[in-house]
Amino acid sequence: MLAAMSTPALRSSPQATAVSRDRGDACPGTLRLHAADDGALARVRVPGGVLTVRQAAALADAAERLGDGDLHLTSRGNAQLRGLDDGCGGELAGLLDAAGLLPSRGHERVRNIVASPLSGLDGRGALDVRPWLTALDAALCASEAAQALSGRFLFALDDGRGDVAGLDADVTVRATADGGAQVGLGAAGEVLHVSAEEAARAALLAAETFLEAARASGARVWRVEELDLPDGELLGAVGRRLTAEGIRHQRRGRETGRTDGPPPGVVGDGLSVHVPLGRLSVRQWRELTQVAAGELRLTPWRGVVLPTPRTRADESLARLAATGLVTGPRSPWLRVGACIGRPGCAKSQADVRTDAAETLGAIGPHGLPLYWSGCERRCGHPRGDRVDVVAVPGGGYRISTAVAGEETRTTTMNDPARLAAALAEITS
Repeated sequence: MLAAMSTPALRSSPQATAVSRDRGDACPGTLRLHAADDGALARVRVPGGVLTVRQAAALADAAERLGDGDLHLTSRGNAQLRGLDDGCGGELAGLLDAAGLLPSRGHERVRNIVASPLSGLDGRGALDVRPWLTALDAALCASEAAQALSGRFLFALDDGRGDVAGLDADVTVRATADGGAQVGLGAAGEVLHVSAEEAARAALLAAETFLEAARASGARVWRVEELDLPDGELLGAVGRRLTAEGIRHQRRGRETGRTDGPPPGVVGDGLSVHVPLGRLSVRQWRELTQVAAGELRLTPWRGVVLPTPRTRADESLARLAATGLVTGPRSPWLRVGACIGRPGCAKSQADVRTDAAETLGAIGPHGLPLYWSGCERRCGHPRGDRVDVVAVPGGGYRISTAVAGEETRTTTMNDPARLAAALAEITS
């Protein structure tokens, strides 16, 4: 049996915590690469996760010519290239610029926007968020002030179904049944209701107001949750900024969000596939581009949504399944995520991806998600309830539940032969 400990469960969503960073934001981009143990890393911002087939082909070319031959999906619907040579930055930037993936070099790290990936495809949302996405990205790139945002600052555009509204973005815009939009800040319980036409502009003004408040506080902060202000003060400042800009608004209570993405399979006028551990070979990537009707939508849950004619749906799913992508709801991969681990990260204590794959047979298709981390930083771990599998120094793993309102259950497993059994027990 796994021991129940009296320590509180890990937080499933961030709470306001005063932070003052003692260094600049080192978040990687495409113009500033990160040095990893497996070579340089580039993070390509893909607002809303939306790529044209031509842009997707350019990323595949870059991964094949300059990197390790794979594309890595992030928890924000962006793409990473790994295994790059230190001297390839200029060539990489040229490839991405030619494909329209670098509309503003001064803003390339701050174009962090997630959007409901099924918006406009299945008829479930209150409205299609694509106009918001286009408008916000353009406004962001046109704002000189926005260049000061951290590479970790996140916008979320939710079509009303609540999927990305649960990701605790810094600025969340959510469509409402009355044809308007809610603009929320961090995890605050109140929002500002504006017209749908003003939603994208209101989101940018909210981000600029955050920057002003951060400067006034004298603290170096990157996220809304890190700003030490009384409850409601930042939202009030945003409201005053909206009034000054002629944007009518009302203060309202916030609707709850979820943290789950689209299930694999046919979804309305598209297909949804899950990418095990977020890693795509160039062959898989090119198969996705051949199936897609014009574009790919990368999701924050390391999946891909492809607008596809219904007449080709079954054939297309079979093609994608043959490459190793998850196309149905019963795969245990839907519950398993991991950081890059060894050999890519010097801080990692284990090759977590290999260990996750080797214990997959012990994991059923339903239950708490598992996230494997090579160290205590737990980079990329999901929001919400989960099981954390964290590598510890000297070998082995600490396995802990993180469930809101429940005591943490934890065990340390140093015997690799018993690891699968321990995972099966704690996730059952």
